[in-house]
Amino acid sequence: MSEVRTAAEQAAFLRAELARYEHAYYVLDAPLVPDAEFDRLFRELEALEAAHPELVTADSPTRRVGGAPLAGFAPVRHAVAMLSIHTETDTEASGALAFDQRVRRELELADSAPALEYNAELKFDGLAINLRYENGVLVQAATRGDGETGEDVTQNVRAIRQIPLRLHTDSPPAVLEVRGEIFMGRDDFERLNETQRKKGEKTFANPRNAAAGSLRQLDPAISASRPLSFFAYGLGEAQGWVFPERHSQMLAAFAELGLPVCAERCVAQGATGLVAFHDDIAARRDSLPFDIDGVVYKVDSLALQHRLGFVTREPRWAVAHKFPAQEELTRVLDIEVQVGRTGKLTPVARLEPVFVGGVTVTNATLHNQDEVLRKDVRIGDTVIVRRAGDVIPEVVASLPERRPADARLFAMPGQCPVCGSAVIREEDEANHRCSGGLYCPAQRKQALWHFASRRAMDIEGLGDKLVEQLVDSGRVKTPADLYTLEIEALAGLERMAEKSARNLIKAIDKSRSTTLARFIYALGIRNVGERTAKDLARHFGSLAALSEADIEALQGVPDVGPIVAESLIDFFSEAHNRQVIADLQARGVHWVESEGEAAAPEGLLAGKTFVITGSLPSLSRDEAKALLEAAGAKVAGSVSKKTDYLLAGSDAGSKLAKAQELGITILDEDQMRAMLGDAKPGQSELF
Repeated sequence: MSEVRTAAEQAAFLRAELARYEHAYYVLDAPLVPDAEFDRLFRELEALEAAHPELVTADSPTRRVGGAPLAGFAPVRHAVAMLSIHTETDTEASGALAFDQRVRRELELADSAPALEYNAELKFDGLAINLRYENGVLVQAATRGDGETGEDVTQNVRAIRQIPLRLHTDSPPAVLEVRGEIFMGRDDFERLNETQRKKGEKTFANPRNAAAGSLRQLDPAISASRPLSFFAYGLGEAQGWVFPERHSQMLAAFAELGLPVCAERCVAQGATGLVAFHDDIAARRDSLPFDIDGVVYKVDSLALQHRLGFVTREPRWAVAHKFPAQEELTRVLDIEVQVGRTGKLTPVARLEPVFVGGVTVTNATLHNQDEVLRKDVRIGDTVIVRRAGDVIPEVVASLPERRPADARLFAMPGQCPVCGSAVIREEDEANHRCSGGLYCPAQRKQALWHFASRRAMDIEGLGDKLVEQLVDSGRVKTPADLYTLEIEALAGLERMAEKSARNLIKAIDKSRSTTLARFIYALGIRNVGERTAKDLARHFGSLAALSEADIEALQGVPDVGPIVAESLIDFFSEAHNRQVIADLQARGVHWVESEGEAAAPEGLLAGKTFVITGSLPSLSRDEAKALLEAAGAKVAGSVSKKTDYLLAGSDAGSKLAKAQELGITILDEDQMRAMLGDAKPGQSELF
């Protein structure tokens, strides 16, 4: 028989269960129940408290969100001052050695004395906060402020689900003030900015600004909607608490009380241990899920901390060892455009040199024109530049208040700055692109690699390394130049002996005889994949008919919509591209043409949709697909109600089961051949 509880007992039970589930989910990252069960219990507690207002307590999970907007933040005088710690200006590992030497000197330790133990932790790039618990219940949260007086942000901090509203202990201290950092994870920051952009609202420059701005909202509901996190790392006032002997033990005690403590910490043995921690975190800094701007070293023994004391307003027993700054201010001297391997045009800010992220930065990406407009970056502006690890430096934001009178707007050029071809921007596309794909020097390597690939012209032996050598040496500027190469010139390249050169020339010669579908695909026209190239070849029959087709004619091809049609029009309207095609044909590249679908009789399987699965006895899937497409069939990748036939070989899996379930006709290879009149592999190469 289930236990019958009074309303007060049930409310207490629900509060305890919800607190336990929140801790498991938000702190331990180990959910105990599905979201639906948590929501059910939460709603039950809400209803119980609504019916019995006297049961509402300060630590109730329902108090995390709510309350009227504030007129302002009330001042809070800290019982124990929130002091800052000294910053080590030497960002190299030698900074850790200097700190250890200072501490040993202050303690008058001989060189032969044992190594000191330090608690090594991360220096979070967020907002310092003081949490005051009385008899285990969170009663106040205050910002650092000037160290003596901060701001009361209790209502907003209650919304941070990592922070327990009641400490996890049956015998809480009378007073326990926990210091820590409120921050925003990188993924949460990106999602918040994306949400802000969709709403047409202001975005944040970095996670620290986002965290600070979110915590200081006068409307608690706004703060509650922001993804803030918290880590504990220090102590303020404490009454009725048994102090541990070491700082590392204090952090462990915090964790036992249900407070989140960062796992990236250790007890380091002397200077050697500090250097190892510094180097390890520096190497992993960019892979952490949140921003840090350094590490912190604290003498682990609380007795030695007391003995070392303070100098001015800084403890002698701790230091913040910063890493090189990842953000700095500088000025935009100009905005130029770079053309990438795929033809994408990227605005790049030319900067006054600035030391950021450990290197001197002179250029930073602006991504695309929309980003330039959104960030309102102009030539002459003072901007925030960010560099993290190996990530390309980027302009984070401009400072309009520092804008000079002669600042100039940026405009994307109408012609490619490298080759002069027209610059295009497709509908619903953020990026501008150069249309001179076969001609543009910036795109040569990518264009040649694609042209020679197996499903295009299939030039065996022409890999990316060789393509780089051919382009860098100036021997090849367009795909047509491949057909003028000679054995002697190739044999002089790196890793190319005479035999390899002779084999490559044979492969190039072999590729002169191809199909129209392969040739169209090899041209690398944007949005035209292998399947679309086959459809175009089958529909138009000749390259001349395809290149002269207008947008209406192009959209008459199955699965060719306005975007693909525009890409084709743009490509063939560029004189450079037409010239390269003419040069290829002049150098012997050819294929069999036809009159196209409009003039040709329909294939045996026109209008039929096939799916292929399993291993066929004598055909590869590509060969079977080619045979079917040559007969007018469409070959799809998945089984649906629109599928007419499933061509199944051995080891057929889920596609076979689904076809049987839908009642689709299933064929083996012999039955397919019978339908095609016993066609042989290779007969599909008609276009």
